[in-house]
Amino acid sequence: MTDVKKRIAFLFPGQGSQYVGMGRDFHERFPLACRIYEMASGILGWDVAKLSFEGPMERLTETRHTQPAILVHSYIAFRLLEERGVRPSMTLGHSLGEYSALVAAGAADFETALRLVQARGRFMHEAVPAGGGAMAALLGAEREVAEAVCREAEGVVEVANYNGAGQYVLSGERKAVEAAAALAELRGARKAVMLPVGAPFHSSLLTEAAARMSEILDGTDFRPLSVPVYANVTGRPIRDAAEAKDLLKRQVRSSVRWEDAMVSAGEAKPDAVVEVGPGKVLSGLSRRILREIPVWNVEDGESLEKTVAGIAQLA
Repeated sequence: MTDVKKRIAFLFPGQGSQYVGMGRDFHERFPLACRIYEMASGILGWDVAKLSFEGPMERLTETRHTQPAILVHSYIAFRLLEERGVRPSMTLGHSLGEYSALVAAGAADFETALRLVQARGRFMHEAVPAGGGAMAALLGAEREVAEAVCREAEGVVEVANYNGAGQYVLSGERKAVEAAAALAELRGARKAVMLPVGAPFHSSLLTEAAARMSEILDGTDFRPLSVPVYANVTGRPIRDAAEAKDLLKRQVRSSVRWEDAMVSAGEAKPDAVVEVGPGKVLSGLSRRILREIPVWNVEDGESLEKTVAGIAQLA
């Protein structure tokens, strides 16, 4: 068991962190993971474990598949940490990850979140024809440059993610995103990278998806939050269950203010940060935004053991 006085921020990744093979080690080593994968597959109507472990990547990257698969992986990692006495004092989730963050904070149970994410992924998948939307990460860019190239490129392209540490993500119509990304490189961005996602998230192209999601959320009950959850839309702690629901409605087509949320969480002075789910994208951002705070990630059995041991050794 860890010292209950330690303040730990849990970060939950979003779409783009998926990879073929994610979750396989959990499934092979922990009966809990097997049970959760089986339950999730029954709810969703397709084999989450098989697609997560074997791919193909093209199908795993489809929004309707990626979002539930990442949620399931993140939830298993969360439960395994919880079993070992490592619990969050605050949570943050990047885009899709906000649903995992709300589950970890007790605002919704896993089954409710999975059904919401299933609908969210389907609505996003259906919102834009295949190949019509795209996202690109600008690395080593200035905020002003990211916003300027969106204004100057022809077509719909917007800043979807303010990730901090010189990283901004553009979203919109494919040709407009590609043009804006090229402009950004000419304006000093170190690199522009097209992302493996299935829709132009957090852009006005998802207005219809946001409206459809609002209807689903209106019929969903949320519970009071047991720990603070720092919201994508505002970058500030969510005040109550009603606000959590409202922010999820807005989140689908609004920019992710990740750097603001991380800075706000940093003001609460966590002793450690743990990324819970596939990949290490948020771990890297945390190291650059909250430089003095130790960071771990949990995506398989080995990283779980390292994290639990590291947390136990904190002064």
